[in-house]
Amino acid sequence: MKKGFSLMMASLMLALSACGGGSTSAPQDSGKKEAGAEQKQPAQTAAATGEKKKLSFWYIETGKRKELIEAAVQKFMKDHPEADVEVVQIPNDPYKTKLSVAMGGGNPPDVFHSWGGGWLKQFVSANQVLDLTGKINADTYVPAALGAATFNNKIYGAPLAMSVVPFFYNKEIFAKYNLQPPKTYDDLLKIIDTLKKENIIPIAMANKTKWPSAFYLMYFAEKLAGPQIFNEAFERTGRTFDDEAYVKAGEMIQDLVKRGAFNPGFNGLQYDTGQSRQLLYTGKAAMELQTASYVNNVTNESPDFAKKLGMFPFPEVTGGKGNISNVVGGVSPVLSVSSKTKYPELAIELVKALTTQELAQQLADQTSALSAVKGVKYNDPFAQQLNEMLSNAGYLQTFYDQTLPPELAELHKDTTQALFGQSMTPAEAAKQMEAKAKEVLKK
Repeated sequence: MKKGFSLMMASLMLALSACGGGSTSAPQDSGKKEAGAEQKQPAQTAAATGEKKKLSFWYIETGKRKELIEAAVQKFMKDHPEADVEVVQIPNDPYKTKLSVAMGGGNPPDVFHSWGGGWLKQFVSANQVLDLTGKINADTYVPAALGAATFNNKIYGAPLAMSVVPFFYNKEIFAKYNLQPPKTYDDLLKIIDTLKKENIIPIAMANKTKWPSAFYLMYFAEKLAGPQIFNEAFERTGRTFDDEAYVKAGEMIQDLVKRGAFNPGFNGLQYDTGQSRQLLYTGKAAMELQTASYVNNVTNESPDFAKKLGMFPFPEVTGGKGNISNVVGGVSPVLSVSSKTKYPELAIELVKALTTQELAQQLADQTSALSAVKGVKYNDPFAQQLNEMLSNAGYLQTFYDQTLPPELAELHKDTTQALFGQSMTPAEAAKQMEAKAKEVLKK
């Protein structure tokens, strides 16, 4: 699996034209108990009586992305009159827990969203995911994106979009105080200090679910030590998770907190409910470090604010080995099929319908999504800028929590949140990560 991720990094530079993501909104009743009861009927009975073949589909997209995906499902049912698809949208933050419980309980959705990587691999290793090799056309997807769902040369998911993580900012506030997007981290610190003096929260963050703060650790480590720091620690081939670069990254995080860069109480706020974004909408905060799906959230929640929205890459650290063009990112959604599905062929057809070039183009045009499907053209200004950021990337660092095995991924998020909360020292956090890595990672 580890070698697969290294190949994914390399192949990205050979096949770029992609990216996207998603999250947020209210959960719906899955109705799985009833669906599960019906699935106990023999397949012949359903066919003979003319009953519908019922599929369930779980995903996390919101706003316009939700509308487009659900429209694609409706089109699929029109094209496949024998199919009845139960669509269940679940907020990003509780999604992993809900799916893990469903998988462990033997009552999974037929088709489900994932991010590929180590998180999908755990289900693959447990024989809970259908092998799609030869059943989908691999040539229609960006190789780097498909690599996130490929294990031991077998494909277990079809990617629809990819994502990068820039700083989003309020252009109106920057103009008011004569601020320019920073090129170096020192420039960013000056911006933070200027905004503090004007009683504006420099950076908004909602970190109750831990993953939003993890972007900072990933970026600081890469900017300080260069793009291979994570791969070496992950693959056990050189530097480790207690390397001085990780300790320094933790120190820089805690310096930001002490400097007052973030809104009060950030570790108790929910990202899914928009608590951090509201600070930007109301002019109380100026910046937020987030995935490309931020644009979809903004245009859905506050269309007027979209006119003020700008973005810039995470700046270089003076003296560091990481280039400003290097980005943190990943693949989302990857669509997979449960090995327990009653109708595998129909479920695969649904995956194909949800990863067409037509849908990918609609997502790019209407939600600024970056595509994992080949052939998409970028007409939307936000999508163009995000695609340029990805296309110019010297390196893509995949999200740690989607690449690491789940046990280590959770510790990564726990220790990062603790760093932001000042309840753990950088050395302690790095030591805990390396100790756990020695337990769960093998050469």
